[in-house]
Amino acid sequence: METRDLVLVGASAGGVPALTLLCAELPTDLPAAVLVVQHIAPSARSLLPAILSRAGTLPAVHATEGMRIRHGQVYVAPPDLHMLVAPDGRHLLVRHGPIENRTRPAVDALFRSAAIAAGHRSIGVVLTGMLDDGTAGMVALKGAGSINVVQAPEDAQWPDMPRSALEGDTPDHCVPLAEIAPLLARLTRLPAGEPREPSVRLRLEASIAAKESFAMSEEATPIGQPSALSCPQCGGVLNEIEEGRITRFRCQIGHAYSPLALAASQEEGLEHALSIAVRTHRERHVLFRRMERSARARGLTSTAERWARLAEEAEASAKLIAEAAIALRQPMAPLPEDPVAS
Repeated sequence: METRDLVLVGASAGGVPALTLLCAELPTDLPAAVLVVQHIAPSARSLLPAILSRAGTLPAVHATEGMRIRHGQVYVAPPDLHMLVAPDGRHLLVRHGPIENRTRPAVDALFRSAAIAAGHRSIGVVLTGMLDDGTAGMVALKGAGSINVVQAPEDAQWPDMPRSALEGDTPDHCVPLAEIAPLLARLTRLPAGEPREPSVRLRLEASIAAKESFAMSEEATPIGQPSALSCPQCGGVLNEIEEGRITRFRCQIGHAYSPLALAASQEEGLEHALSIAVRTHRERHVLFRRMERSARARGLTSTAERWARLAEEAEASAKLIAEAAIALRQPMAPLPEDPVAS
C-alpha cells in the first residue's frame, strides 16, 4: 500500500532555526523522505545538511542529479540549483533552470515537480519566510491530491510566506512549528490518495524548471496572457497567469514571479537606476565646477557663470534623486489582510 511518503518543505527568512527544530523532532522511523528548499544566496556555502543531521536522528545530504529518494532521509536543495522530483517520483533532479520568485532553488519549482510525479503521495509544508514563494506550488500540490500544512503565521519569525500560502490555498492544517513534526509523523502513515492527471500547463512549467523546454517556444502551449509588464531580469514580456485565488507572472525565458516577488525585483531595478543617476549627476557637478574654475582663470566671466549654474543644477538633481532612493529603501507597507476563505 502506498502511503504519504514524500514530505516537501519550503522556507526562507528564519528558515534555518525553524528547520533545525523540525528535524530535531522528527522520529527516527519516519516512513517518508523529507525534501527541503531553503532560500540561500547563489554563491553561499550551504552547511544546512550538517546542521540538520546534528539536530535530529535523520541524516541530511545535499541532493544530486539522479539521487534515489529513500525513507528516513532529508534531502536539501544545493545553492543556485532547483531540486525537483523526477517524473518517476522516486529520484531527484538537480537543475539550473530559470530563477523563480527571485531565487534558485525555489519552493514553487519543487512543489510543482512533486505535484506531477507524486502529488497523491505528498505532504507540502510552508514555513517562515519573506514574500510568497511556495504559494503557487501549494495550489499545484492541492490539485494533485497532496495534504498541505502551513506554519501558523503568528508563530513564524517571518509570517509572509505562511500568510500567502493561507490566502492562496486552503491548507489541511495550519499549526505552530512545534506541532508540525508530530503531525507529519501521523500524516506520513496515511494511505496515499488516487493519482490525478496533471494539466498540460503544469507539465510545461515543471519542464521549464528542469530546463527541458522554454516557456514561450512556438511548439509550447501558451502560459497565461500577455501583460503590459516586462521581466526585470531579461526585459521580455511577462505573461499573467490566473490560478485559483492567486495571480503570477512568467516571461518567455521562463523567469517566474509572484506579485510580491515582481514588486521587489522592480524596486531593486529602480534603486539601481537611481544610484546610477545620482553618481552621474555628482560626476557632472565635479566636471562643471572644474570648467567653472578654468573659465575664471582665463577671465571668461560669463562662461564661468554658465558652468556654475550647471553645477548647481547637477548638485540639486543629485540631492533630489538621492532622497528618492532613500525613500525607496523603506520597507514596503504591508497589504491589508483579507479574511482567509475557507
